[in-house]
Amino acid sequence: MTFDQIIENLKNKVYHPIYFLMGNEPYFIDTIADYIINNVLDESEKAFNQSVLYGRDIDINAIIETSKRFPMMANHQVVVVKEAQNVKGIEQLASYIAEPLNTTLLVICYKNKTIDKRKKDGKKLIEAITNSGILFESKTLYDNQVPNWISNYLKKEKVTIDPRSALLLTEFLGTDLSKIANELNKLLLNLPSDASITPQIIEQNIGISKDFNNFELQNALGKRQVAKAFQIVDYFSKNPKSHPFVVTISSLYSFFSKLLVFQFLSDKSKNNAAAALKINPYFVGDYQNAAQIYTIPQTVKAITYLREYDLKSKGLGSTGNIKDSELLKELIYKLLHS
Repeated sequence: MTFDQIIENLKNKVYHPIYFLMGNEPYFIDTIADYIINNVLDESEKAFNQSVLYGRDIDINAIIETSKRFPMMANHQVVVVKEAQNVKGIEQLASYIAEPLNTTLLVICYKNKTIDKRKKDGKKLIEAITNSGILFESKTLYDNQVPNWISNYLKKEKVTIDPRSALLLTEFLGTDLSKIANELNKLLLNLPSDASITPQIIEQNIGISKDFNNFELQNALGKRQVAKAFQIVDYFSKNPKSHPFVVTISSLYSFFSKLLVFQFLSDKSKNNAAAALKINPYFVGDYQNAAQIYTIPQTVKAITYLREYDLKSKGLGSTGNIKDSELLKELIYKLLHS
């Protein structure tokens, strides 16, 4: 069952006795657990029927004993085990999970780990969960999946965002979904329903420059716009904390690597290129334009420069202690003249 399906079922009061939430993306685990904590029981029912336990402080017996209690003056009791990855011998829960109390919602938050299906006890636990409740693996999104996640998140709030703005947010905020959701929620407070988020709105409310960012630098390089590229680099050099060299070089490496893939595609149609590059079709035009400006040897040379300056930024292959801002200026010059 997907994250959206689980939330939809909870909204419709379709409950399961077991919710085993595991994996490396804490956002989905926390959101499901928080929804159950905040919505399954009324405020008057929570005092006697809701328990939040922490893995460092309890053992398997405590979880089972709490889960076997019957609700008082309510239809359900909720038992949430946070930091369950710290519970020793979590596989021993299989005995309870195989025959759970239907009036209990046992929520296990097993972060940054998954149950090892190859081991006998792990396999037994997973089989028990699958038969009795919900087993959800919360996977970290890849960089290229985050803009679409942002769009869907806002869509649920009846707010739209254009692809460039979604990419701009991803580039600035990274892939930490909790951090992104927090920024989006703050942004939503200042917007009317049915609004559309643009780079201008992002700049006004979050502080990300719509003109001076890695995406615009990539765009300038793709069009060989020398003046614009160095204007952005100059801005970066004056704001190094907001634009670390390692992030910029990673962004540019991704761009030129995808450009090289595009150049070798036999079918360069929008949909095929988008699928091959794992990007929104909206951005295919950027690669089509860049492919007319950079030859394949020039693109290969650009990638070589990026690798070289990545090593230099780490103190390898360079003489003296050169500032990142100076390395970036050198790198951009070579990319523009490759």
